[in-house]
Amino acid sequence: MSLGIRKICTFLEETHLEGGREVPRPTNIVVVAAIIKNPWAGRGFVENLRPEILDIAMDLSHQMTNRLLVQMPGEKIEACGKSAAVGINGEIEHASAMIHTLRFGNPFREAIGGTNYLEFTNTRNAPGALMALPMMHKSETGKRSHFLTANFQIADAPGPDEIMVAIGAADNGRPHARIADRFQDLAELEA
Repeated sequence: MSLGIRKICTFLEETHLEGGREVPRPTNIVVVAAIIKNPWAGRGFVENLRPEILDIAMDLSHQMTNRLLVQMPGEKIEACGKSAAVGINGEIEHASAMIHTLRFGNPFREAIGGTNYLEFTNTRNAPGALMALPMMHKSETGKRSHFLTANFQIADAPGPDEIMVAIGAADNGRPHARIADRFQDLAELEA
């Protein structure tokens, strides 16, 4: 089965100033979003989504991961996440099916040396709607400085019978992060 990619968009964000102060080490964020044909579009309620997941998810992940790594090498990545949005004719389950499989997540996670699950969103969107892609540290679950969100939009996507699939990465945490990590909070509560 063809991946049915209509377009791939790459977004780059580089933060140098936050809260009126210079950032000692700029936070760089990369998002790669692929717009694919919804393989279940026009078929009514499809009971078993697995055949299309097996045909598409891993190849799609490899293509997107390779593009992201051109912008930000894996050894520089500290935070990561994924998102998917189905067009108005699809089910949210169709968006979820593309990203909530090890066939999609593992190639990305392995390429960046991550050990955590990938933070995610899955939703339904109209073309041009703002999309949020949450991220967290690739291996330290309680590291709140790396709880980030990349926002992006594509003017003509997702179309009614499309799925927008995205991965994102950051090479640093939030600029001037000043809140405790989750495990520090737990230790203080127990004291």
